[in-house]
Amino acid sequence: MSIQISSIPEQKQVKGLDFPLVLNAPNTDVAKSQQHFHHWLGDHRQELQALLIKHGVILFRGFPVSSADHFEKMLDQTDFVNMPYVGGAAPRTQVTASRIVTANESPASEKIPFHHEMAQVPTPPGYIFFYCDVAPEEGGATSLLHSAEICDRFFQIDAGFASKIERLGVRYRRVMPEVTDRTSAIGRSWKETFQIETRLQAEQVMREAGMSWQWLDDGSLRTETKTLQAIRVDQETGEKVFFNSIVAVFSGWNDSRNRGVNSVVSDDDELMDKEVIDQLITQMDELCVNFKWQPGDVIWVNNHTVMHARQPYKGDRLTLASISYK
Repeated sequence: MSIQISSIPEQKQVKGLDFPLVLNAPNTDVAKSQQHFHHWLGDHRQELQALLIKHGVILFRGFPVSSADHFEKMLDQTDFVNMPYVGGAAPRTQVTASRIVTANESPASEKIPFHHEMAQVPTPPGYIFFYCDVAPEEGGATSLLHSAEICDRFFQIDAGFASKIERLGVRYRRVMPEVTDRTSAIGRSWKETFQIETRLQAEQVMREAGMSWQWLDDGSLRTETKTLQAIRVDQETGEKVFFNSIVAVFSGWNDSRNRGVNSVVSDDDELMDKEVIDQLITQMDELCVNFKWQPGDVIWVNNHTVMHARQPYKGDRLTLASISYK
């Protein structure tokens, strides 16, 4: 059985390659039968992973995936190793006992800015997987952006500032509530963030991650990460990428406990340059692909080289997610 390459209207070319790469079922058996689909995945697992590294994103459309269980079994046929969702800021719900959670549960009215998944932690995932169970009535596109493209633009906008960020790296600051606040895009509690139950356990996790912290009177936790790279060379592709959460934090980490513009600093404790970040956001919106979901769609994202965002939407939307190690 072969790999069937297709296309969608919203895709683009990045360095001569389809972005995203679109795959359809190669025949009726693979399109209809879980058994044939899993056999096809097993036969092509290495080729599919190589294509993911090469293109950055793969869209699987027209395959027999129609539930969280199907999505999980799809991933079980691959060599991607499940990674627990420890360290993320967004509220999520565990859907299966093993590897499937809800995608970011931020309010529908909110845009989720561009970011590499969990770039604010020392060991972010290598790959992310999304499945559409319910497509929204209006909006709700997942926006995809090749990080090498926006990295080039960053240096074009302000080479001096970009070089400083590349040289020094950044630190992220966040106040986490004791109980998850689902009205906030970054309202995940410190208990859920670190997947622990006690303050002592939280402190152990933070100590291992090189973080500093302060317990607040209301039970919230003020944290600051160690200095992390913000621009790096991807080891799989050799491309220089804008690997960070600067834009997402600066423009999106706003709630009753946090103010985004104060939540990310360079290693010399300087805040981000608002004019540069505003220009970056404009460039991101111009360069990205706004991928429109259909029920049953699955996308694989190479988190090393591709950023993602979510557009606001109306109506119901249920997208599930999973992450894996490098």
